[in-house]
Amino acid sequence: MSSATPHPTPTPETEPSRKPRRFPLVDVLRVGRPSNIWFKPAFSVVAAVAPPSLILVALGRLDLAVYTMAGSLCALYAHNRPYAARAKALVGVVLGMVGGLAIALVAASLTSDAVILVGIGALLAAVQKVLCDVTRIGPPGNVILTFVSSASLFVPQTLGQVPGHVALAAVAGVWAWLVGMAPALVRPHGPERRATADALNATAAYIDTGGTGDGHARARASAYAAVQAAWQCLLLTGPRSVTTRRALERLVVRAEIALAASADADPARLRAQAGELRGTGRVPGADDPRSEADELLGTAAERAVPHRSLWSRLGPLTPIAVRTALGCGLAGYASLALGVGRPYWALTTAAALYQANITLTWSRTVQRVVGNLVGVLLFAAVAPVANLGPLALVLCCLLLNFGAEALIGRNYWLGSVCVTPLALLVTEFPGYQETGSLVADRVVDTLVGALVGFGAALVVTNRRAGNRVATALTTAGLRREHAARLLADPQADPTALEAARRGLAAALVDLRATADTAAGEWWLRTLPQEQVVLAEQAGHRTLAAMVRRQGLAAGSGAETKQSAGTGTNPDAGPGAGSGTSPGTGTGEGTNDDTEDVRP
Repeated sequence: MSSATPHPTPTPETEPSRKPRRFPLVDVLRVGRPSNIWFKPAFSVVAAVAPPSLILVALGRLDLAVYTMAGSLCALYAHNRPYAARAKALVGVVLGMVGGLAIALVAASLTSDAVILVGIGALLAAVQKVLCDVTRIGPPGNVILTFVSSASLFVPQTLGQVPGHVALAAVAGVWAWLVGMAPALVRPHGPERRATADALNATAAYIDTGGTGDGHARARASAYAAVQAAWQCLLLTGPRSVTTRRALERLVVRAEIALAASADADPARLRAQAGELRGTGRVPGADDPRSEADELLGTAAERAVPHRSLWSRLGPLTPIAVRTALGCGLAGYASLALGVGRPYWALTTAAALYQANITLTWSRTVQRVVGNLVGVLLFAAVAPVANLGPLALVLCCLLLNFGAEALIGRNYWLGSVCVTPLALLVTEFPGYQETGSLVADRVVDTLVGALVGFGAALVVTNRRAGNRVATALTTAGLRREHAARLLADPQADPTALEAARRGLAAALVDLRATADTAAGEWWLRTLPQEQVVLAEQAGHRTLAAMVRRQGLAAGSGAETKQSAGTGTNPDAGPGAGSGTSPGTGTGEGTNDDTEDVRP
């Protein structure tokens, strides 16, 4: 579910001030490895879409499938979250989907003025983008919501029909919730086990680099980010199966130890432990007799850390929100000016582009255009088969849904090749439409949406990104100084040492993510890249010293006693040892490696 867009590699050089960067072209289309859980959303969306659609085919009311499809697509979300947290997240997604659909249908029933409808669609897109980013809901992000709401704005509707159509989406959303939660019956700790295995494997990959050579800095950053993501996942687990959770926490601690003291670590052992987490077998260490007696230091305190205020989390998202509203609105109006009958396609294309910074937005723009243009060719080939009848149409949609999820993890443009014909076929649920006209409209709207949307991103600059790098540098420096003071104190409390180590590790992850985000911005002032690299090097040396001081080096035997599962609350402030999920930086936007956007 992630696209293979390259991230900036840390270098000691400082970038020239106000010099526009070169945007990559070929590299953004490179096909990578799929997500290790690509099959989960792929099968889930088929299971969520098929029953409502087939029932409507049997009833002869396939025209209503545009509404049930809205609720069914909620099954794409939250597959990386523990089931207790997934249940809440999916409820929020269903409510957001149904709420956006209701607003759009009411607007469509009250006015047919396309200018007003495009404006409403742009505002909805900005709100959906901000809510998805601030809650870090993950793939497929805001664009599924935007596609449904913007398309619904142009569906002929009467006010009396709205409750029934919204009810259909809500019922399908409930079914999607059940589909999303069903795997808990078979593998109740699957997400936590996968997150822990990812942390172990990423750590082993870094150790294989030997800490030198090309790519070692990125491998180290990726490993620390995977560890932070594992802690966040474990912090979201419910109160049940404490023994299993603590065993997983110990494995994440081992990954942290190996990162800080890589010379003493065995990558083969880490990979073997990651392999043992597959399936439903015993978690390594779950039957350790000390697992119930030893309380991982700081975990309870970390769980009690208050969340940051909503306003503080919304602040960094302001440029992204403005880009989305402006770009979507201008794209829709440009489509109207060209006489295209479906401006919501241009609006949705623009909404799909906006990532954490301009460089990632450019990458998504290229991927979107290439995928859509190839996708319309696929639609032209599939349309004759889909037009054989309602059942054939539904079956084609199911195959394309599966194909999109199977391919989008390798690169976003590959997924778009399936998403584009799927979106075009959905327009035929109410009745057959001429293929040539659909293809022409989609090509024009794709190009308009991409050009106007990216242009809006260039106009709306994000000057505060540089300030956030300075803040992250200060935080990392303070955390390192605090850790160094504790190291110099022979009587330092073990809990304080562990909290300081976890806080420093989180600050270094946040520093790298924030620097990467800022480095991808357009016409930004000079960034302190050299200071960032030096701060990272000093911080990791301190981490290694703390590991050896605590006696946590590999094979010490004190690993369990001192292992502190102090996770990182994704919403905690700087004073709480807050970290970030991979690539999220200060919470601005989303990482291109974790989010994909659809129609």
